[in-house]
Amino acid sequence: MKPLNLTYDVKEILTNDFVGLHSGGPRSSIIGGQTAANQALANLDITGYAKNRSEVLPLAARGATVLSPYIRHNLLTLSQLWNHVAKSPFADRDKFRDELLWQEYARHLYARVGTRLFDNLRFEQIWDAPGDGWPREMACVDFVLDELEGDGWLVNQTRMWLASQWTVRNQVGWLHGQERMYRELLDGSRAANLLGWQWTVGAGTGKPYGFARWQVQKRAPELCSRCPLKNNCPIEHFPDEMQLENAPFESLLKSGAGSNAPTGPTEVLKNKNPEFVLLTIDSLGDDDPALLANPTLPVVFVFNEAALAKLQLSAKRIYFYLETLQDLAERNELLVYLGDPHNFARENAVAVTHAPVPSFHKFTELAEIHPYPWLRKPNEKSVSSFSAWRKGLVSS
Repeated sequence: MKPLNLTYDVKEILTNDFVGLHSGGPRSSIIGGQTAANQALANLDITGYAKNRSEVLPLAARGATVLSPYIRHNLLTLSQLWNHVAKSPFADRDKFRDELLWQEYARHLYARVGTRLFDNLRFEQIWDAPGDGWPREMACVDFVLDELEGDGWLVNQTRMWLASQWTVRNQVGWLHGQERMYRELLDGSRAANLLGWQWTVGAGTGKPYGFARWQVQKRAPELCSRCPLKNNCPIEHFPDEMQLENAPFESLLKSGAGSNAPTGPTEVLKNKNPEFVLLTIDSLGDDDPALLANPTLPVVFVFNEAALAKLQLSAKRIYFYLETLQDLAERNELLVYLGDPHNFARENAVAVTHAPVPSFHKFTELAEIHPYPWLRKPNEKSVSSFSAWRKGLVSS
C-alpha cells in the first residue's frame, strides 16, 4: 500500500505515482472536487434545457448542463438536482428530471443484472471485429473525438453519433467502442455507458439509431460546411434499417425476485465501531452517508492499482480524481493510497457507503455499511426498458 502526497501538484503525482496506470492524454477543463460541483450547482439554470440540450454548435447554443462528472461520483446527488430545479419552467424541469431518472434507471439496471450488461440486453447487435469505427476524415467525427479526448465530456447527441458510427455504420463490435469511450469520459460509469451504447445500437430496443448527415446539419451545420468530404459524404443518407434477432432472454430483466442484486441495505448495518471512513469512486462527495455519520474519523481513499492497470483510463480521469481528493483534504483528515481498497477494508475497521456495482461484494468484514443515496428505491419489478421501469415506480 503506497501513500500518496496530495500536497504535490496533480501533474507531479500522476507522473511519479501512476506510471503504467493510465493511457495518457491532457487535463480536462472540467475541474474535479466538491467546491467545483457546488459552484456548478449554484450556477445551474435549466431555462431552455428541453429545447437546447441536444445542440452541439455553436457552443453558446448548448443547453446541456455538464454536471454529469459530478453526478457520476455523487459529488452532486440525483436527489439534490431533482429538488434544485423544482421552480424551473415546467417543460425544462420535466425534461431535466426525465434525464435524472434515466441515470437512476441505469444504476437500477446495473445493480440488477451486473456484468450481464456487457451482453446484449434484448436484441442481438454486436460484431466481434475489433478495430476503429471512427474515421477522423469526417469533420463531425473528428470534432467529437477532439472533445472526447480533450475534455472527456460529450453532449448526449454526439455520444449517439459516435456509437452509431462505430457499430451501425462500420459494424465494429460495440463492446470495443464503448470501452474506448469509457476510458475517456469523466462521467464514465459501466451502468450509464453500457446502457447508452446498447440503446443506441439497438441491443436494448431492436431499433438502432441511424446517424446521418441530417443530424449534423441540424445540430452543428458548420461541421458539414468545412468537411473535406462534404461533396462525398459517407453518411449522406440514413443507414438501411436492420431487423435484429431476439437475444437470449435474461429473466432478471422482468423480475428481481430472489436475486442477489447489490442494491444494498435500507438502513445502516453496524458490525463494530469504525476507525476510518472509506470512500469509493462511486461516492466522493462531502455528503457521502458514511462520512456524514462519522465526521470526526479520518477519511481514506485507495486507488485500486490492479484495476487501473487493467482499465488504462485516460489521464484526465486520474486528474479529476486527484483534484477531487485535494479539495476534500481541505475539510477533512484524508489519507490516500495506491493499492487494494478491499485489503484495506479487511485489515481496518471502516465505515463505507454501499455502491450498487458488482465489485462491491469484494468488500468483506466491514465495520459499517451505509445505504446508497438512491433517487428512487429499487424494487423487484421489471427493468426490461426505461418505460417499464418507470411504470414500476408509479405502482410500487
